Amino acid sequence: MKVGYVYHPIYLKHDTGGHPENARRLEAIISHLEQTGLKPKLSPIEPRVATTEEISLVHRKQYISYIREMAENGGGWLDVDTIMSPDSYDAALYAAGGVIRATEAVMDGEVSSAFALVRPPGHHATATQAEGFCLFNNIAIAAKYALNKYKLPRLAIIDFDVHHGNGTQDTFYDDPRVLYISTHQSPLYPGTGGIEETGSGDGKGATVNIPLSPGSGDAEYLAVFDQIIVPIARRFSPQLILVSAGYDAHWSDGLALMRVSVTGFARMVGIIKGLADELCGGHLAFTLEGGYPLDALAASVKATFDVLLGNTDIDDPLGQPQPGFKMRGFTPPDISSLVESVKRIHNLP
Repeated sequence: MKVGYVYHPIYLKHDTGGHPENARRLEAIISHLEQTGLKPKLSPIEPRVATTEEISLVHRKQYISYIREMAENGGGWLDVDTIMSPDSYDAALYAAGGVIRATEAVMDGEVSSAFALVRPPGHHATATQAEGFCLFNNIAIAAKYALNKYKLPRLAIIDFDVHHGNGTQDTFYDDPRVLYISTHQSPLYPGTGGIEETGSGDGKGATVNIPLSPGSGDAEYLAVFDQIIVPIARRFSPQLILVSAGYDAHWSDGLALMRVSVTGFARMVGIIKGLADELCGGHLAFTLEGGYPLDALAASVKATFDVLLGNTDIDDPLGQPQPGFKMRGFTPPDISSLVESVKRIHNLP
């Protein structure tokens, strides 16, 4: 079982200074994989630059030119959350190209599964706008590329980042070939992803939003996977599963109020891997989105690789959150009405 990873030093040159999304995130991941002895067990996949034609599968050419010119002029703030440096355009091309290569490696049988350790992240970027730390929508570009190259009738994107992937949803909102499933905290940035957002036109029903209450942890996420995500994915029966892997739902992450553990992420990844093995010959590729406390991020990514490698012994150095962490008088949220509403909207038993 060969599990691939994409990485390149160019990703560190997207210099965001003291921004939460910074180069130390990837440095911590790579260091942890090396220190734990896992990296030599993985197969490196060399990224490449995504072409303008490939980027324009999702983004308007005028927008691509704008990002290039911003970099050439020294970078700067694109919105209140998103910053560029002189090397950010090149890093973003390699990020999109890296996810394309991870997808190709899986589809062409080079590896059984793959994880693109790239930055800048992508799932908030729309056709014409950089948002939420994202420049180009890496997973949407790779999905469009795969649909075209491999003539896929259907593929699924599962997004477990704590923020809703509004850019990815926008890209495929009317496309019946792409099942987009998002678990996310609500309310939270960017304010999209309500259960009533289910797609339009021919894509009606192919967008599945699961907005979870603050305080949701392993039990709530796993219930959603079991009762909603698994049956919907089985019904859709994709030929490829892509994953926006954001680890900012971890209990220690200060940008949100969720309570997922490293072990919880591992169990979610295990369910996704099981779906890929069952439905699409194991065709499964991940790309990195959010996750900001370095120890939690590094441990969660390692746990993901462990699951993909078939390792059953998951190391969770941070453990479970204390009962009142982040939320005084904490009690787990009751998500039963949410689950039933989503099941009713999407005609699940």
